[in-house]
Amino acid sequence: MASLVRLALALVLLALPAAAPLAAQPAASSAPSSARGRVVADTLWSAALGTRKQFVVYLPPSYDREPARRYPVAYYLHGLWGNEWNWERSGGLSATMDSLVAAGGPEMLVVMPDGDDSWYTTWNALVTAADCQRDTVRQEPAASYCVPWPHYDDYVARDLVARVDSAYRTRPGRATRGIAGLSMGGYGAVTLALRYPDVYSAAASHSGVLAPLLVGASPFDAQSPPRYAADPDTIARRWGGRAGAGLLLAFGRDTAAWWARDPGRMAAALRRRDARLLPALMFDVGVDDSTRDQNRALHHTLDALGVPHRYAEWPGKHDWAYWRGHLGESLAWLGARIAGPGAAGR
Repeated sequence: MASLVRLALALVLLALPAAAPLAAQPAASSAPSSARGRVVADTLWSAALGTRKQFVVYLPPSYDREPARRYPVAYYLHGLWGNEWNWERSGGLSATMDSLVAAGGPEMLVVMPDGDDSWYTTWNALVTAADCQRDTVRQEPAASYCVPWPHYDDYVARDLVARVDSAYRTRPGRATRGIAGLSMGGYGAVTLALRYPDVYSAAASHSGVLAPLLVGASPFDAQSPPRYAADPDTIARRWGGRAGAGLLLAFGRDTAAWWARDPGRMAAALRRRDARLLPALMFDVGVDDSTRDQNRALHHTLDALGVPHRYAEWPGKHDWAYWRGHLGESLAWLGARIAGPGAAGR
């Protein structure tokens, strides 16, 4: 078994492209230095993972000047083969936030965690440091990259949120907390908001993997309705190579485990349980993006369920040019929901 795990992880490391070139730098903020936020790195011990993890925090311009003030929090998740610095170094997040604040937008903390290649879920397989390779994006040691207990959903939604609320001047509560991400992180943002509706009131996704079982046909084609994998062999063929090895470790090899992690199914289950707990949802994708049909499929599913959401397709591909170009939209959208008049503690 250990040899199979080593082989699967090796395939991930050899085949997958990096989600973010670390050499890329954000554009300089046009705001004066007194109106700029600052970015800090911090760490936490995660009981859910059994290891220490780093996270990055954007502190808004007034954070140091107004020591009694508290702020809403948005969590931004990186994509596959990314790390906690991607949104800042490749996405220019602090410069974008500074520009939004300078234009009159709400101030908020933005937290960017290290999510490994986890898919932000509890894995169906356990690995040890001896079974695992190294994270070549940041040269992270196997001891922290290959965690002993991969409960990445609890790590982000419970451990990280508790740490941020205790160490920073936040406005704790569902109404003042949102989450967003790109690609794998888009999947993580939507599914974490649906799995932990007591924690997040809004979720945004850019180019998210939002219908992992989809194997063919856009739902907008009436003659060819969407088709989903119905057996493990179809799943394996659909996700062979590239992202497949790591995704199969995280999701497992049976359709029941995949459906349990499907955003559309999760939204339907939460709606049946209590529709009042459904988070506000926003997601977009580039028209030339490989995840376009998955985004269309979730849009189709949510429409059929009667679940309100905001969906858009824009020119672009699955790359940082697209994500940088639309980051401001998700930040502004989240800010309006977690810092607006209706947010708790306002």
